[in-house]
Amino acid sequence: MTEAATGTIAAEITARLTAALSPTRLEVVNESALHSGHMGDDGSGESHFRVEIESAAFAGQSRVARQRTVNHALADLLAMRIHALAISARAPGE
Repeated sequence: MTEAATGTIAAEITARLTAALSPTRLEVVNESALHSGHMGDDGSGESHFRVEIESAAFAGQSRVARQRTVNHALADLLAMRIHALAISARAPGE
């Protein structure tokens, strides 16, 4: 089961992606409970996330370029606090 993310890291993900990409749709889901006891689970309950984002900034970009854009906005979180991030990135109308 997943839960809508409301924790500190989830709020930071939301704030950073909103500032960087002005999304028309953004959902951040904390999937850490699905990975409890697995490698990368630091016990914080905030280690694994899924992001679904729609932004005009992705128009004309490949899937890889879109993921790099999201990763860039979250770089220090990915380096230090997030173990796994699943990304679904679309342009409006896709």
